[in-house]
Amino acid sequence: MGLFSFMKDAGKKLLGGGNDDEAIKNEIESSFEGEPVQGLVVTVEDGVVTLAGVAQDNDTREKVILIAGNVEGVESVNADQLVTPEMIEASNERDVPEPVFYTIQKGDTLWDIAQKHYGDGNKHHEIVAANLEVIKDADKIYPGQTIRLPELA
Repeated sequence: MGLFSFMKDAGKKLLGGGNDDEAIKNEIESSFEGEPVQGLVVTVEDGVVTLAGVAQDNDTREKVILIAGNVEGVESVNADQLVTPEMIEASNERDVPEPVFYTIQKGDTLWDIAQKHYGDGNKHHEIVAANLEVIKDADKIYPGQTIRLPELA
């Protein structure tokens, strides 16, 4: 449940400028108002980012995973140690829903993605709202970028 794959050759260029752990941690923290993860620990080794800490909620956890994974040079994110209060409370009493991630392909638009996954292109606004920390501009998505497809009510 905690290892997520990403395209290593796509994403924001953050690695290789010194302390990669700190670069990704700063990117995560600067993408949110306040502290998204208590006790956030980030380690980067051989294209794998390992995250640990307590995220505010499941949406925040998923966004933190995406921010870390949408970095050029990252091929996977291990989030086994990135938990939420609900996950701690549940501690195996119930299943935590697996996040649905989508890797953008050449020619994709948010409208097309919403049409394909929800049957309604107008739901593309829901995708943008669920990915504000990853999609800074709805008109600027790129092949290889991974986004979260929220569960709709």
